[in-house]
Formats: sequence, structure tokens, C-alpha cells
Amino acid sequence: MKKFAFRVDASLHIGTGHVMRCLTLADSLRAEGHQCHFICREHPGHLIQKIQDLGFAVHHLPAVSSPVPGSIPATYAQWLGADWTTDAQQTLDLIKTLHLDWLIIDHYALDRDWEQFIQRQHPRLTLMVIDDLANRHHHCHLLLDQNLGRQASDYAPWVGTECKVLAGADFLLLRSEFTQLRPYSLARRATAQLHSILISMGGIDNDDATSLVLRTLEATPMPGSTEITVVMGGGAPHMDKVRAVAAHMPYATRVVVNASKMAQLMADSDLAIGAAGSTSWERCHMGLPTLMVVLAANQQPACQALEYQQAALSIGLPADIPQRLPGLMQNLFHKPQTLKHLSDHAAKLCKNLGSQQIIAQLLR
Repeated sequence: MKKFAFRVDASLHIGTGHVMRCLTLADSLRAEGHQCHFICREHPGHLIQKIQDLGFAVHHLPAVSSPVPGSIPATYAQWLGADWTTDAQQTLDLIKTLHLDWLIIDHYALDRDWEQFIQRQHPRLTLMVIDDLANRHHHCHLLLDQNLGRQASDYAPWVGTECKVLAGADFLLLRSEFTQLRPYSLARRATAQLHSILISMGGIDNDDATSLVLRTLEATPMPGSTEITVVMGGGAPHMDKVRAVAAHMPYATRVVVNASKMAQLMADSDLAIGAAGSTSWERCHMGLPTLMVVLAANQQPACQALEYQQAALSIGLPADIPQRLPGLMQNLFHKPQTLKHLSDHAAKLCKNLGSQQIIAQLLR
């Protein structure tokens, strides 16, 4: 048995995607008989209780102070809730008693300085980084970037020769439920139809794009039989507002909080309107046609890549929703074959799950 720890956070600004993909990997490792711990800072909007509810030990870091300026862009540095040296020392204090084999870091606010600080104190500890940005130096033995179009060479300026880079959609981290339901999801799309819409703007949706989508759909002519499902995280700050808007929709609209069967919801939906974040790859794997909204700058590359591959259509930024969404919806209702086109291209991009390939590297 090996011991792993994940240094990862969720918050109103960070969102939930980093924690969710770490949970996917941790669940796969646990299924192989290994032990996983999480090290998380107590930001507003954290997912500590959810991690614990899934049976993983969580070691808490308090949110303490503003970050000290350094090499990390200010937007991401603020996500840490402390300066990096404090964070590194607090992490070290926790892992001293854990006797870890691997420390897995998934955090835009951490880089080579933090990783070297840890490594100097624990030279036998092996480090893995999960990243999307390819914008800063890392000191690690394994790096994962599962984004479409990403290549190992993109990290050549940022990692040493000792680092193994796993890059691209072949290394997609998805829960097993998606694999199990993929055949059903793809089969029901053989005939293009648009009756059910799934709205998913991430676990937090700090900008309340969900309400804007609902209000826009309310004013968009659609068949009266259209059904809408809204998925939100339990920590979403605009939950009450979304529920109020949903209650007055002219179409059957339900709000699902902390969805436990996301793969089933995707499989049963004909169209998704969602953020261009990590859930994009889940939608592609299920062949779910999608209209994307870019909620953060780091989502723009994925949005562009998916649209280039004809695997999704871009609405643009939240401010573009009222102008762009009605036309896109009318086009899909009048040309339902577009749904089949999007579904086929999306499904081809993300055929396989990468968990086993990643685990093979972790257990070498």
C-alpha cells in the first residue's frame, strides 16, 4: 500500500473543479488499495465536508493572510489565502506524520519555489503536479495536463528533464460512472432531438451566469414540453436567486444541488449549456452537445479548442448570453442535425479514461 496526499483547494474564486478531479484520482487509487489524504485551506466555499463525506481524511489549513507578491500572477496568488512560504511550512508540519510516498499538487498559486521547499525537507517524497496553464516553473517528477490539444512539449520550458509529462485528452480523469453510461448516452443521440437542457456553470458560479441563462431562455421561444435541469454546488452563493428564477420559468425547470449522479444527468440530456471548465471533458466523453460560456480566463483555450474541433459551440462571456444564446437555441431547434454533428465530434475527442495510465505511473 502506498500513501498519497493531495494539496488542493476549492473556494468561491477557485471553484470546485480542482478538488473534483483530485477526488476522481483519489477514488481510483483507493480502489487499488492505497491510502489518500487531502490538505485543504478553509476558504469560503471550500469542499472539506464533501471530501470527508466521501471517506477521505482531510487536514485543514486556516485562511490566514494576504499573499506576498512573487512569481505567481496576482490573480492566482490570491487564491492561496497565505504567502507561499507559510503554506509550504504548514503543509510540511502536516505531512511529517503521514509517511507519504507521493504528494500531488493541484493549485494555480503554487510553483517551483513551493515544491522545492517541500522537497528539501522530504528528499524521498515524490511530487506530482496537476496543471492546465503551462505558465510557471515546476519541480516535480510527474506532471499531468489533461486538456485537449496540450502536448508534453508545452512544458519543456517549465520542468526539468527528470519530469515525466502526461499531456492531452488521452489522460482524462473521469469517474467510472461516465465510462459505464457512455454507451447509453451515445446510443440515445442516434436520432437528434432537443427536449431536455442541462445547465451547469460549475460548482460555484460566482458571476451568477446561471440566472442569466435562465432569464434568457425564459424569453426565448421553445416548445412548451422543453425540460430544464440546473445543477449547482451546495456552496453556490446565488442559489436562492437561481431557485426563484427557476420557479417562474414557463418550462419545467428543476434545480439539483450537489448532484450525485452527474453522468446520468448528462446521459439523459439533449443539450448542455455550461462553463468551459473541467466539466467540458465529461460532456465530451458522454457525447453531450454543448453551448459553452467562458467564466474565467483559463477556460478560454479549452473553449477555443473545442469549437475548433466542432465539438461544442461558444456563447462567449457571461455578458454575451442575452445576445448570443437565443440565436444559437433557435438554430438548434430548426437544425437538430447540428446536435448530432456536435455529439459525434465531442465523443471522438474523449474516448478513453486516463486514470489507469496515470495510476500506472504513480505505482512504478
